[in-house]
Amino acid sequence: MPKPLRWVLSLIFIVQMYLAMAVIALAFAIPALISRAAAFAAIHTFCAWVRFSARVLVGLRSEIRGEVPQGEVLIVAKHQSFFDIILMTSALPRPRFIMKRELIWAPILGQYALRIGCIPVDRGKRGAAIAKMKADAARGASEPGQLIIYPQGTRVPPGAKLPYKVGAGLLYDQLGQTCVPVATNVGIFWPKHGIMRQPGLAVVEFLPAIEPGRPVAGFMKEIEATVEAASNALMYEAGWAGA
Repeated sequence: MPKPLRWVLSLIFIVQMYLAMAVIALAFAIPALISRAAAFAAIHTFCAWVRFSARVLVGLRSEIRGEVPQGEVLIVAKHQSFFDIILMTSALPRPRFIMKRELIWAPILGQYALRIGCIPVDRGKRGAAIAKMKADAARGASEPGQLIIYPQGTRVPPGAKLPYKVGAGLLYDQLGQTCVPVATNVGIFWPKHGIMRQPGLAVVEFLPAIEPGRPVAGFMKEIEATVEAASNALMYEAGWAGA
């Protein structure tokens, strides 16, 4: 397909995706106010639509691998673009995220994120942000679901290096829950910035669980090695040439 046509189709895909977000959010608005389950239904409907329209419009297929957790677990995931959020959320029954505080002001997205129990964090405050994140996570522990944290704190393009932050380890230690690492290759198809979407098979893979009780330092080393190796393997599988 000629590059200009692919760019146009990518633009059409992005525009219709946000239109779909608005339509679905409005359709579920009142039920979502009454029931957290209805808010999850709206989000799952939107994610299913994005996966379908990505396949049809830009040839971007998607796949979930591994055993998808159903109960209360901590998920520590690689974050490359908005699409890995879409794929994880489509697969998990009750996902909620540690997210940037500024996202609570995003129309629709912020309101639904708070409704399902996402935890906003001010990344600029470091120690205070970690303390608040831990306190909010403890208060929300009674809400059933899967708590997702991106240990690098932001979207990281394929091949880029960014350290894993200790917040993930502190949550693992505090919550005393099983941790499920998650790898992905979505960044080679759906970049952090820009319009163009590439065809191929985007994958999110749920990796073998790490049981609670590990020392934080050892946990952090294991989670980084596991997630980075698995993500690189998925990217190489998809034809990535490396950094």
